[in-house]
Amino acid sequence: MLRADIDALPLPDLKDVPYASTRAGLCHACGHDVHTTVLLGVARALAAQGDLPGTVRAVFQPAEEQVPGGALQVLESGALDGATRAFALHCDPSVPVGRVGLRTGSITAACDRLEVTLTGPGGHTARPQLTVDLVHALARVVTEVPGLLGRQVDPRAAMSLVWGAVGAGVAANAIPETGSLRGTVRVLDREVWDAAEGLVRRLVHRVGEDSGATVAVEYVRGVPPVVNDPRGVALLRSAAIETVGGEGVVLSPQSMGGEDFGWFAERLPIALARLGTHGGGDPLDLHRGTFDVDERAIGVGVRLMARTALHSLAADAAAPPAPGRCDGRDSRSGRRRRWRPVDTSATPTPALHTAGER
Repeated sequence: MLRADIDALPLPDLKDVPYASTRAGLCHACGHDVHTTVLLGVARALAAQGDLPGTVRAVFQPAEEQVPGGALQVLESGALDGATRAFALHCDPSVPVGRVGLRTGSITAACDRLEVTLTGPGGHTARPQLTVDLVHALARVVTEVPGLLGRQVDPRAAMSLVWGAVGAGVAANAIPETGSLRGTVRVLDREVWDAAEGLVRRLVHRVGEDSGATVAVEYVRGVPPVVNDPRGVALLRSAAIETVGGEGVVLSPQSMGGEDFGWFAERLPIALARLGTHGGGDPLDLHRGTFDVDERAIGVGVRLMARTALHSLAADAAAPPAPGRCDGRDSRSGRRRRWRPVDTSATPTPALHTAGER
């Protein structure tokens, strides 16, 4: 299964190019238009080839930019049923065009949204002892909770809590009755993400209530980390070497950004590649109205993903399904069990056929 995310962002398109957005306040500032074009090209190339040793399913997924993401709609629709593995790519403006970034294991982070509200009686700043000093309580939550997380979670999980908004009070001499915090929790480890909500809630309540405040926590689970399957990355690497040469394959750094493709790992092994899109000039970044790509990246992406699909079909035909895959349901809860990868790095990779350029 090959996936492309297709949604745009609520940003004005600031580029002076023929393909600029025609919708005011909306543009493809994350490269999803490139992802869509690449997958359309792959589908046309594979359809023209004919006599494939299996089926390649192209999925055009909406709502990747929303929480918890349109990938859940794909899972619920049954579009993954019967597939053996899933691949995707994402534009990377930090990588030169003509290069492909790969990484085994966690390549993006889980991302959850957190909102904390503290309340108390308020009062005069001349007599804080008669009130709950909410500004001080908020400051404690802001500084102490991230520090406590760093002492209660394995640092290799790279868990972080960063606040993006703080609000309380209007007057210099009045202690407010309410205050709020908003931030995100990010983590690279899938199992730590499963336990993150409970841990964060306990720590926020402990620190806030220790200051005398009443604490309310709204915790919205977002997207899981994208954990690249070793065999999937090996298939991508073989295709990438054929497409851009060995020198064009680079190690992709881990990103603390979120990507809902991670939900697909609930059902089958996944692998995400980074497509280099920087063609020179000033560096660009995602989620900005100025984001643009060197369009030569589109051809690279088509050849990369078409060859990956062909390699994957050949591997499936030559070997049984990878160990660790799970298609059943839990006998107690009735819920579908999550696929959990096993270490297959020592298993020889079957011979793969080379795909011609299209």
